[in-house]
Amino acid sequence: MSWLVTGAAGYIGSHVVRALRSAGKDVVAYDDLSSGFRQFVPEGVPFVEGTILDRELLTSTVREHGVTGVVHVAGFKYAGVSVQRPLHTYEQNVTGMATLLGVMAEQGVDRIVFSSSAAVYGTPDVETVVEDTPKNPESPYGESKLIGEWLLRDLEVAKDFRTTSLRYFNVVGSGEPDLYDASPHNLFPLVFDALLAGRTPKINGDDYDTPDGTCVRDYVHVADLAHSHAVAARRLDAGEPVERAYNLGSGDGVSVREIMTAMASGTGIDFTPEVTARRPGDPARIVATGELAARDLEWAMRFTLDEMVTSAWEARQSAS
Repeated sequence: MSWLVTGAAGYIGSHVVRALRSAGKDVVAYDDLSSGFRQFVPEGVPFVEGTILDRELLTSTVREHGVTGVVHVAGFKYAGVSVQRPLHTYEQNVTGMATLLGVMAEQGVDRIVFSSSAAVYGTPDVETVVEDTPKNPESPYGESKLIGEWLLRDLEVAKDFRTTSLRYFNVVGSGEPDLYDASPHNLFPLVFDALLAGRTPKINGDDYDTPDGTCVRDYVHVADLAHSHAVAARRLDAGEPVERAYNLGSGDGVSVREIMTAMASGTGIDFTPEVTARRPGDPARIVATGELAARDLEWAMRFTLDEMVTSAWEARQSAS
């Protein structure tokens, strides 16, 4: 009996692998290494290199390793780029998920924790997002994640699957000194890369209707996120009830300017960010409550903003 983690060599997936192992689960890592790193997978964890579109390889992996559950993290995760590459996004995130679910159904694997996203909400018109806030995705990426949730909903009815979807907000920090976020689009690595290259980090717009004029977002630590995945897997294994979806949010946003201040302090590199024009489509505020996840998945904000920054910075420096 083991849990298959797709996208296991990525920033989030590698943390999930370690959280599952800490919870006493046997783990199989699966990744095509298109954006992940082989060294992110711990020694002793079986690793299979392959695409989520490869039905034959998925089938042999499930059979050979006695897989009984899946944490599905693999996918094309760049919302902005997905607008230019919609077909690729749907192939990876919808066709890929349908392929995985087909293999699971054929092999009698009936439990899955799905990596969803705050992008399913689009630009909400409420102060704080809850799980039943209307869904209005504004990119192929957000749409693909919502379709993934629909697929799971339908399989619960058709195949008696046990599922839950975890909607991520802004995932930052590091739970291990050798695991870092290498995304070319996320705020933390963008700021770190600028500082390491001697450039000044940028703020996109400071005239929003927020306390300091910059966008407010919901930042959560990747180790907290990974822990709740392990709890979700445990509950599914035990047959305990779970909601179809959970927001993994803090309930309290942080502005981009506050992030920049924390970055200067945490890195020890003093700078004054350059303010540039707004990016089209950036909402002023997106913040979610994590009350349901706190009730069921041991979700908690265990790290301060400063700890999020310093842990991410230390991990990023280890890669330099």
